[in-house]
Amino acid sequence: MWSNADLAKRVLRDKSRLEKAVSMWTDLRGRLDDALVALELAADDEDMAHEANSAVSGITREVERVELQTLLGGDDDPASAILEINAGAGGTDAQDWAEMLLRMYSRWAETQGMKVKLLDRLPGEEAGIKSATLAVIGEYAYGYLRSEHGVHRLVRISPFDANARRQTAFSAVAVYPDIDEDVDVEILEKDLRIDTYRASGAGGQHVNTTDSAVRITHEPTGIVVQCQNERSQHKNKASAMKVLRARLHDYYVQAAQAEAEAKMAPKQKIEWGSQIRSYVLAPYRMVKDLRTQHETGNVDAVLDGDLNSFMEAWLSQQAEEGATAEEA
Repeated sequence: MWSNADLAKRVLRDKSRLEKAVSMWTDLRGRLDDALVALELAADDEDMAHEANSAVSGITREVERVELQTLLGGDDDPASAILEINAGAGGTDAQDWAEMLLRMYSRWAETQGMKVKLLDRLPGEEAGIKSATLAVIGEYAYGYLRSEHGVHRLVRISPFDANARRQTAFSAVAVYPDIDEDVDVEILEKDLRIDTYRASGAGGQHVNTTDSAVRITHEPTGIVVQCQNERSQHKNKASAMKVLRARLHDYYVQAAQAEAEAKMAPKQKIEWGSQIRSYVLAPYRMVKDLRTQHETGNVDAVLDGDLNSFMEAWLSQQAEEGATAEEA
């Protein structure tokens, strides 16, 4: 194995993942045994009763987290993720909304102990962003974030309207697995059109005076990716190719599963008027997922990255629908 670096890397990665699973079970088993002992002593000791109650609450939360992870059984679920955000209908409000989503997902990733790398960011004319591409690096990043794929709708009193009228804005979120280099995705040089151009926005004397930004078009599929966040054209091209590989992998997987998916519940299309979630800041405050009907009035927490309850609701729904389809 050690003579093959790629094989060694895959085996060690799988070994680490399995060790974490075993360690997690061993830890829970030990904590449960300790809690049972504490419960036996709690009858005569009030402090021990509080300790036992606290231990059981902690174990319950951890078991719920483990149960959620068992829903992430897809082939690509353990992978890191490529997340794209594009402003849609709503003008400046939509571009501001896209930037709010960029912050929301960055905060979610940070609270989960994941790393975030900004691959591309296209600023808006007045405020916000027209689009952005993030790499979210961490175990099961794609498994969780695939629940966010779709159109997100914001309703609020517009800070850009002098008459303080309520406005509706849309932004689309697309999520792809950040696949390993060993995953076979055929990319032929003759199928690519590579354009270089001068990066836009703030960046200093080098970024805006050289053609460092890169746009790659995969002509057979029409997929277009771009990157302008690095100062080096070489680094931007490498990042763009990384995103292209992820998108092509997703494209081919979706094409291969099209017939099977047609027999199951249809997926939400990414188009205006078919949003997956609404974020209402006025006249009342609520975030509601239109697929699962899960909702909360704590809008500020959601916009600050508290998305786990929405992800859990969607993953649970997918698991139930999958079980129903198998029975049918």
